[in-house]
Amino acid sequence: MLEIKIPFKKQQFEAREEAILDAVNMLLSEKGFDLMTMDDVADAVGVAKGSLYKHFSSKEKLAAAAMTRLLTLTVEVLDGMPPDWSAARKLEEILRWSLQHRLRGGVPHLPSTRGALQRALMMNLDYLAIAFKVNKRFYALVAEARKAGDISPDMPDDVIVFTLYSRSCDPTVEFLRQAGKLTNEQIVEAMVTATFRGLTGKN
Repeated sequence: MLEIKIPFKKQQFEAREEAILDAVNMLLSEKGFDLMTMDDVADAVGVAKGSLYKHFSSKEKLAAAAMTRLLTLTVEVLDGMPPDWSAARKLEEILRWSLQHRLRGGVPHLPSTRGALQRALMMNLDYLAIAFKVNKRFYALVAEARKAGDISPDMPDDVIVFTLYSRSCDPTVEFLRQAGKLTNEQIVEAMVTATFRGLTGKN
């Protein structure tokens, strides 16, 4: 089989781009989009701002690329789930993964629902394509779980899907972490239980 070698300069370029997106991921999680600057990103990566602009021309494009990478990873996680898991189990596990990702310093699935970031995301075709794919997968899982009797027939699909998204950026996670009474694992399990079984913890 013919092995295609990637030129070294291209490898360097791609590796730096990944490092840039890692930094953006961290900064979006810590500071949010409005407070993050191109200088912050350049400093975090350890490159000149001019070098940063060779990869991304604005912080809007940086954020859109980071969110696109996150949603691509979300699809990969869904694809990697055992096929014998129920739809309800898959929904629960994707929320668990999202919260774990966030507690490791990852950006939430919905860092902003208004303003400049939302406009930037809505104008980015790569983001829109993968966001549509994730959304379609979530709604399909909700429909399958409802058919299996694992979700209340009275609960609208939009409420369920938007709840999954909102839980990944719920400030409760930060309050619990700052309080220091629970481990990250305990925080994740408490949030998952509250989402799927309510505050009573009953099935």
